[in-house]
Amino acid sequence: MSDPALLLVADDDPAIRQSLERTLTREGYQVVLAPDGHAALERLRGGGVDLVLSDLKMPGLTGLELLREVKTVAPDVDVIMLTAFGTVEEAVKAMKDGAVDFLTKPFQRAQLIRVIRKALEHRALIEQNRALQKRLDDLLRQGDIIGVSPAFRRMMTLVDQVANSSATVLVHGESGTGKELVARAIHERSPRRGGPFVAVNCAALPETLLESELFGYEKGAFTGAAGRKEGRFELADGGTLFLDEVADLSPVTQPKILRVLQEGEFERVGGTRTLRVDVRIVAASNQDLTTLVREKRFREDLYYRLNVISITAPPLRERREDVTVLAQHFLRVYAAKNNRRLEGFSDDVLRCLEAYAWPGNVRELENVVERAVVLARGSAVEVPDLPDNVAERAVMLERPGAAEGSAGAEGASAGAAGEGFFKIKVGTPLAEVEQRILEETLRLTKGNKTLTAKILGIDPKTVFRKLKAGEAEESAADERAGG
Repeated sequence: MSDPALLLVADDDPAIRQSLERTLTREGYQVVLAPDGHAALERLRGGGVDLVLSDLKMPGLTGLELLREVKTVAPDVDVIMLTAFGTVEEAVKAMKDGAVDFLTKPFQRAQLIRVIRKALEHRALIEQNRALQKRLDDLLRQGDIIGVSPAFRRMMTLVDQVANSSATVLVHGESGTGKELVARAIHERSPRRGGPFVAVNCAALPETLLESELFGYEKGAFTGAAGRKEGRFELADGGTLFLDEVADLSPVTQPKILRVLQEGEFERVGGTRTLRVDVRIVAASNQDLTTLVREKRFREDLYYRLNVISITAPPLRERREDVTVLAQHFLRVYAAKNNRRLEGFSDDVLRCLEAYAWPGNVRELENVVERAVVLARGSAVEVPDLPDNVAERAVMLERPGAAEGSAGAEGASAGAAGEGFFKIKVGTPLAEVEQRILEETLRLTKGNKTLTAKILGIDPKTVFRKLKAGEAEESAADERAGG
């Protein structure tokens, strides 16, 4: 069971303080008393207070002044104002300044308890929302490594096998495949999971800064070095250091990292004292390091020290079964993040997602889903909510079972060029073929004429013109039939 809420009562009338203490204690609350605003503020700074009940008229520090101080010292603590001299103006002022409620003396015991419970529920809700927000932020910052495909399961089997060792791991993979998530999975499954996980993107820092970031520096080591700073190797001591994009390490930095790998020691920039660390290295690259070694742009000895165990993060086009799983995951995350209530994706959208080649891999899929969540206006994500390059897959897919066995856009196009989503007999007039293609594309884009024009590679004005021509032809045919 959780501890009872701690209520701070501030009132200059001793009888009222004692009466409130008896009432609130019988209700199961912890109560602390303060004879004035200054004493209440001092107790508040001590921490642990869940709710403040303050008299409005007090000598020294008034209730309104105490309210403002509470919102500065402890913004999450709510304040209920109590006064025997209540006016509408004072109530409005207190509420504008942040009071959660306002009671005029004498008040009923039931009324007091009801207001207190409401205020504490409000505080609990804020804490729950904050915890949820933190969880969502963690998901967006770190992500969950998710998948069901055979390629994903093979990768995770290898991750589980190497996690318990101390061997250095090199993760290969295209940009956006989740190489850092693989590194985190290795760390979380290893005996070092209680230690820190520190990530460095070697391509994001210039050479002059990367060395000081990795190894730290001493005061006065260079202009602006006002004090000593610990580097990432020190911060990762006892844990895992993830070096992303190691192909971008400069020839100057490479031998220093090799020394840490071989000897477990280094010096800070501008320092003379040798430091020792216990760090496991997981490195990653989207470039072929063997090619860089042959071209003498990457040290061969460093490559072999990094590449003790090699893991490949498969591209999303080789994880077709994971597209829907990942999309649903991102939908839940971004719907909550944007306070949207969405049931999911339409069938047409899922077919588009599964048929698209995803050159940007999981990162691109995440961006597409986030965009769709923001743009969606119905209860589900529809084709017009997707970017044009993804939405155009809709007109290439055969119904049902479109693009089975295809490896992306090319396979989808082949399926459309074969049997297609509707059949046209030889000898059908070209104008009719064009009209049927236009109508089917409009149907799949839910009537979005701009997107239809984009998909078909024509001017939007042409769409409107052809639609009017089709309507005119239908009208003429009706008249002929009626005549």
